[in-house]
Amino acid sequence: MCGIAGIHHGHSFGQGADELQGVARRMADTIAHRGPDDAGVWADAEAGIALAHRRLSIIDLSAAGHQPMVSASGRWRIVFNGEIYNFRALRARLEREGAVFRGHSDTEVLLAAIEAWGLDAALGESNGMFAFALWDSRERRLALARDRVGKKPLYYGWCGRALAFGSELKALLAVPGFQPQVERGALQSMLRFNYVPSPWSILQGIFKVPPGTVVEFDANAVAAGPGSHDPLAAARPWWRPLASAEQALARPFKGGVDGALAQLDALLRDAVRLRLESDVPLGAFLSGGIDSSLVTALMQQEAGAAVRSFSIGFQDPRRDEAPVARAVAHHLGTAHTEFYATGADALATVPDLARAFDEPFADSSQIPTMLVSRLARREVTVVLSGDGGDELFGGYNRYLRARRLARMHAGLPPGVRGLLRGLLRPWSGQEARGHALRQLAAELAAGTAEDIYLNRMSRWRHPDRVVRGGIEPPTAYTDPARRLAHGTVGDRFMFLDFVTYLPDDILVKVDRSTMAVGLEARAPLLDYRVAEFAWSLPPDMKLRGGTTKWLLRRLLASHVPPTIVDRAKQGFGAPVGDWLRGPLREWAEALLAERRLVEEGYFDAEIVRGLWARFQGGARKWHTHLWNVLMFQAWLDTLKAPRA
Repeated sequence: MCGIAGIHHGHSFGQGADELQGVARRMADTIAHRGPDDAGVWADAEAGIALAHRRLSIIDLSAAGHQPMVSASGRWRIVFNGEIYNFRALRARLEREGAVFRGHSDTEVLLAAIEAWGLDAALGESNGMFAFALWDSRERRLALARDRVGKKPLYYGWCGRALAFGSELKALLAVPGFQPQVERGALQSMLRFNYVPSPWSILQGIFKVPPGTVVEFDANAVAAGPGSHDPLAAARPWWRPLASAEQALARPFKGGVDGALAQLDALLRDAVRLRLESDVPLGAFLSGGIDSSLVTALMQQEAGAAVRSFSIGFQDPRRDEAPVARAVAHHLGTAHTEFYATGADALATVPDLARAFDEPFADSSQIPTMLVSRLARREVTVVLSGDGGDELFGGYNRYLRARRLARMHAGLPPGVRGLLRGLLRPWSGQEARGHALRQLAAELAAGTAEDIYLNRMSRWRHPDRVVRGGIEPPTAYTDPARRLAHGTVGDRFMFLDFVTYLPDDILVKVDRSTMAVGLEARAPLLDYRVAEFAWSLPPDMKLRGGTTKWLLRRLLASHVPPTIVDRAKQGFGAPVGDWLRGPLREWAEALLAERRLVEEGYFDAEIVRGLWARFQGGARKWHTHLWNVLMFQAWLDTLKAPRA
């Protein structure tokens, strides 16, 4: 696991290799936390390109794993962030074809695969999580690639007249002369979703490489400058989740419950086994939920020794899963460590969030994720997590609620829905019941099931009313071409989460929290083979009656007591509302000062201040809306800070 950065001008225009290397090195140094063990930089002055790397050594700790790395022929050069889990099988295949290796890293195997089979074929054969930049010195082409699901981040765009890229935005901010501007449409999206959806970023002209995508740039096009080249037009998918899901639905699994359990068990065991490859200590995040408990149980069996497991608890029993995690750890025999977070811990952590997340991000479970990452890093360098189980196997209670609403919606003629909206409107302003009635009115106004789900997933349903200026960009929620056209309502909602909420919220949260402390997180449930199998399953193996994740629960039942399997889902959230009325109030008040809001001009100060006053007066859970604004304000402070 590492951090990568680089800059490309398309030609030399007088800059020497030392100058190019200096810029790239400064870019990479801003993300040194992602790779504290080693650093490297390379430049080709004639081509006007420089690549930089920060290394967190996991596999092949020797100098043979140093990057930037060049291929055996000298044609390709790469900076790579992530892991190719099946690299040993690929290496054996390449050796049979005549390849000779200098070291034992997965990066060298990927380079050899690209040289032997071509970029797209090598990507298709790779099972892993990654983001990398690849320079083809013969064709003078730069390729930026990202893994199927979007585990590892990669930003790119024009910084002045230079094309720049990096694992985090702060690397691009180190480019000399770059004057970043906030993209107000992306800010609207952030208030709606808690995150900025891919391929957009919070900065104008800067984009995220979408999951399963390669973005390629020809040197001549880069040399022509930003006005002649649309960065979004350079993207092409190398893996299409929509096509894979549609194919799986067209060929549903026919083996029955026992067959599904056997196949899922085999797939997950292999996924866990591949993710135990490491030359440094490993552990597991154990929340006590279905997914992390299952991953930890399989990890314990495959590892053959006591796995180190880690969990976070809260004093509020409504949010505290630590006792359950403790019970799971005791039953499985893990070496367990837990930490109870307080308001003081939150106060100490919150100032670090904006710097660590690098882009406005407002999923409040970022706080416990940061805390458990710090806890784990004291003992291990790699952790396995249960991410992905909810989106693939129907784990969120909102699937059940949205499914019921969609059925109700479909059974009501438009005229009846309009009449009900009118009847609800006078009552929706009353504080005690207003939120629920406004939500119901919004559901009745929805045109499709996806519109209903968008309402469910929206924090601010009308962010254009609070953000001044900008146009909210499209997403899979609003573009039918990016959504499942077949399957049940539950299938469609789960797929929407897989291509939106999962990569842009869950995986961002885990990546930034773990990499902020130099910790690598691996998610066996997000092995693409598991995803494609999950899409093929009959709907009632995921959502059965009022039970979520039915098949995963059945599999977990062979590892832990029924009291753990039968628990209702409990989110990995923090008591942010209590903290904003307590230890975080002064911090929040400064960020939401009326004069500041007016001078900066991003938000309607009257709306924000009014909401803050109502929240402090005891009105409903407005902290969920305010946290978005606070996270942007905190990030804005980092953007304003002087840069070296």
